[in-house]
Amino acid sequence: MQEENIVVGLDIGTTKICAIVGRKDEYGTLEVLGMGKAKSEGVRRGIVTNINKTISAIEKAIHDAEEQSGTEINRVNVGIAGQHIRSSVHPGSITRNSQDDEIKVEDVERLTNDMYRIVTPPGCEIIHVMPQHYTVDYEEGIVDPVGMSGVKLEADFHIITAQTHAINNINKCVRRAGLEIEHLILEPLASSLAVLSEEEKKAGVCLVDIGGGTTDMAIFYDGIIRHTAVIPFGGDIITQDIKVGCSVMEEQAELLKVKFGVSIAEEASFNEVVSIRGLRDRPPKEITIKNLAYIVEARMQEIFEFVHTEIIASGYEDKLAGGIVVTGGGSQLEFAKEFCELICANDARIGYPNEYLGKSKIEMIKSPMYATSIGLVLSGYKAIDERNMDYIKRKNSNAPGNNNRKDKDRQEPKTDFFSKVLERTKRFLIDDIDDS
Repeated sequence: MQEENIVVGLDIGTTKICAIVGRKDEYGTLEVLGMGKAKSEGVRRGIVTNINKTISAIEKAIHDAEEQSGTEINRVNVGIAGQHIRSSVHPGSITRNSQDDEIKVEDVERLTNDMYRIVTPPGCEIIHVMPQHYTVDYEEGIVDPVGMSGVKLEADFHIITAQTHAINNINKCVRRAGLEIEHLILEPLASSLAVLSEEEKKAGVCLVDIGGGTTDMAIFYDGIIRHTAVIPFGGDIITQDIKVGCSVMEEQAELLKVKFGVSIAEEASFNEVVSIRGLRDRPPKEITIKNLAYIVEARMQEIFEFVHTEIIASGYEDKLAGGIVVTGGGSQLEFAKEFCELICANDARIGYPNEYLGKSKIEMIKSPMYATSIGLVLSGYKAIDERNMDYIKRKNSNAPGNNNRKDKDRQEPKTDFFSKVLERTKRFLIDDIDDS
């Protein structure tokens, strides 16, 4: 059986399927115990297109992770992405019975759970409901309403939906691989746990995760998720462009992209030439780094222009004091940060998944391409919205046993106080009777 304090993240991506086993150490950071990786041949742009190939890749990744960590894996946190993901903002409200009683965690949970009942487009279901600001009796802009008095509790919710068949296919692959899904998490939200600091989320930041099949976005402001989007282009389409533009095999195109790809063509040299092995009985093919850079730049420009359009559409273009954080495998292209700054007109940095990462013998997990995998493990310990963790603590502190103790503590001082008052009153009465 899998140990209680061990969490496993399973990233079912377009280019790779990765499983990471981790646990929280004594310093509150993530200790990675093992990882497994397999080539993904049954997933395209975040959608499972071949069940059997995906199951085989999951089994290989899980087997390698179990061997390296020495842990049996039964439950996993799984990421979901793809252009079928949709997000929208919906209002919700409940009316409480009493104005005098404080708003409790249970009231907030009831309001949140009600949002799962809203009507979604046919063939879609809700995977995340995340509150923005609350309103109590028409008093707006409240971040945390627990403890306040009021009758009407309202909120705007950021709701994320996914296609039911996409969710079912992921569930089917994971179950047939002998595993149980603990949480299904939108991949950019998982990546945000690994690469963004709480300070950046409060200041306003846009996460851009350039994966193999898609580019995922998440915008945070005041520590709350405000906007999510999925762009149907990723690193895989750059590989396809190189394959066609340079007339090479797909494996060769991927190597050219990883080893020599440059996001800004002006920075590439005219004099550098790469020699590619030719097919059978054919001479080697020579490709200039400059021509390769033109191909990469054209597609990266398209991706970042889509990112800029989404930022403008979100309404938070002028509120991103934390700038843009670019992560994922596509962020490792040379000058990707500078090109993002040029197109999006905002400060940028490369996001490495070491924000909460502790000691680890596996150096490769510190690469941006494993940000989602690390984030899926962190989701077992951290909440995407910090208010959720606070509510769990409050509920635990208000457990029946704790309430009895608090009530007893409150009552005992009152009893002592009134006993003293009565005792003194008696003494005054006795003194008056004696004087008379």
